Amino acid sequence: MAQEQETEVLVVGAGPVGLFTALVLAENGIQVRIIDKEERTAAHSYACALHPRTLKLFQRIGLLEDVLAIGRRIDSVGFYDGPSRQTELRLAELNVEFPFVVVLSQCALERLFEQRLKRKRRIKVEWCHRLSRVEPQKGSVVAEIDKLGETSKGYIVRELDWEVEKTVRTPASFVVGADGYDSAVRQSLGIECESISEPQTFAVYEFQSDDKYENEARVVLDSATTNVFWPQAGNRCRWSLQMANQDFSEESHAKERTDVLIVEQSVDVKTLARVQQRIQERAPWFKGNIKEIDWSVEVQFEMRHAKRFGQNRCWLVGDAAHQTVPAGMQSMNVGFSEAEELAGALTKILREGGSLDLLETYDRTCVGEWQRLLGIKGAPKPRDAASPWVKERCARILPCVPASGQDLSLLLDQLRLDFQGAK
Repeated sequence: MAQEQETEVLVVGAGPVGLFTALVLAENGIQVRIIDKEERTAAHSYACALHPRTLKLFQRIGLLEDVLAIGRRIDSVGFYDGPSRQTELRLAELNVEFPFVVVLSQCALERLFEQRLKRKRRIKVEWCHRLSRVEPQKGSVVAEIDKLGETSKGYIVRELDWEVEKTVRTPASFVVGADGYDSAVRQSLGIECESISEPQTFAVYEFQSDDKYENEARVVLDSATTNVFWPQAGNRCRWSLQMANQDFSEESHAKERTDVLIVEQSVDVKTLARVQQRIQERAPWFKGNIKEIDWSVEVQFEMRHAKRFGQNRCWLVGDAAHQTVPAGMQSMNVGFSEAEELAGALTKILREGGSLDLLETYDRTCVGEWQRLLGIKGAPKPRDAASPWVKERCARILPCVPASGQDLSLLLDQLRLDFQGAK
């Protein structure tokens, strides 16, 4: 088994949070390698909204102007129950530097990160590299990494598969797992997750419409489902519709890596009609006609968090450590804050002789925040002045708010909900 050059921090996973983690570490002068088992960045939207707190983080690393140039600004969130508007959140009333949310596709954001790493820091994502195991050492950790290569099978129809070309051992001072729902880093550490609900299935549709939309996201909370509308740049928009629970499929957590989606015309027409009907049943106020579906996917989400965010010299950020329903985009955005905090702790340890106790503090902070975000501890409490509709749905509203920390507390206060948010 070959031995590769050691690095200070190995980041596993090149999604938005992994790329951001590598970027912040590199900006801090830390030697970084970043690997991903896929062959390229995600090809579509997936997570698509950036919180005010995230925009501040992006300003610090000089990427805010790029994000604002390609994104769609959202100033409010309306809450509906069928045809009736029940309440709203006014982001513009937040006393912060960026009192709004920006909507853009995850693939566009990942490209910004990857280009910045390559151009400014000379760091290339090592695609088709899969972590197979981590081996703790005294004062370091050794990662075994499989380099994957394409191989073809079949004769009449050529199919591509992946095989291990070679396995190398890479010493690192620390490993950061940003490798998503089925995190290999988390599994290698034997860390279990605490789930508070059964998986929920959402059908996500992005399409061109013939209507124009205000700078407002809308959440439909009927008696049984959670559904979210996000306007996007131009006349594009996105609907996430909660569906009946289905049998769990590993593919429901995999991100599509191809740009082209081929659909038979007859199937496409049926899909258009079905989607239009579903939207009208749940949101009769939506008047736009669907011109063409650009992308669709069914994804399962669980409300869960890792019981620990790491140990020794291996630590977790983002979806590797937590997940919630996609309505408020909290998992990715809180993951960015975790990345900055973890990168700061690692920088102090590697450059300033800081104690490893900094990582235990990181663990306690993260677990505590997710116990609040998931309503395990300190769930929102309605005041007498809250509307009956808000009182009935306060637990379901919590993951639908595009904010975290103090911003989340302030927005819930607009609904007359008391909530002790994290820092």
